[in-house]
Amino acid sequence: MEILKAVIYGIVEGITEWLPVSSTGHMILLEKIMPMEVSQEFWNMFLVVVQLGAILAVVIMFWEKIFPFHLNKREIIDWDIMELWGKILVACIPAGVVGVVFGDWLDEHLYNFWVVAVMLITVGIIFIIVENVNRGSKPVIRSTRELTWEIAFIIGLFQLVAAVFPGTSRSGATIIGALLIGVSRSVAAEFTFYLAIPVMFGASFLKLLGFGFAFTRQELSILLVGMAVSFAVSVVVIRFLMGYIRKHDFKVFGYYRMILGGLVILYFGFLN
Repeated sequence: MEILKAVIYGIVEGITEWLPVSSTGHMILLEKIMPMEVSQEFWNMFLVVVQLGAILAVVIMFWEKIFPFHLNKREIIDWDIMELWGKILVACIPAGVVGVVFGDWLDEHLYNFWVVAVMLITVGIIFIIVENVNRGSKPVIRSTRELTWEIAFIIGLFQLVAAVFPGTSRSGATIIGALLIGVSRSVAAEFTFYLAIPVMFGASFLKLLGFGFAFTRQELSILLVGMAVSFAVSVVVIRFLMGYIRKHDFKVFGYYRMILGGLVILYFGFLN
């Protein structure tokens, strides 16, 4: 039964990690409805490390755009990609610092359904407002190579909001920030994918270190199954999202967030 639950968690993670609807928020809510019969320490670790499967999907799908070393070419190092990684790391500094310093406090005080519901609704409203304001306007930045260091850091500040408030959505916050400063939807989504790589690898390493790598056979099976499923689902979802935003805006995700946030408040606040 726990392996079956891991499959379901992996599916939810693979879908919600890349769509701007808050993966952590969905995972917290799913845990309330379908809790795993595991220790609290393992659950806290699983909630973060299961995302590694989704991150590996990005690494493989965008390998040619993010791997800077090419032994079979005249120039072994692609300095444009190295510069892109520099901007990615700069954008990750705000959320990284807050996560390391305040991570445990945030887990204890803010990871609850009230915060998730409020942020689902709030960010959903912001998505709709931003898309309405941007209607008809042409983006200034149409490729990741056009992103400046300053713009990368500003996008990182928006990612910080998601690091603090569960239910915000890391991808949602960074996409909103990017759209506000003139970045195209496709570039905003792609850069958001890249930002997830160091953030989630770092967060997963810290969680594994805190857990102590002391897995039982069942715990290791649950984690590996969840990661494998999230990887497979992520490949499909990333391809869908990149195709979808070429012809559509993000407002549908805003409406979804508002409806889900309202249902969360109704269920957990009044019916449960």
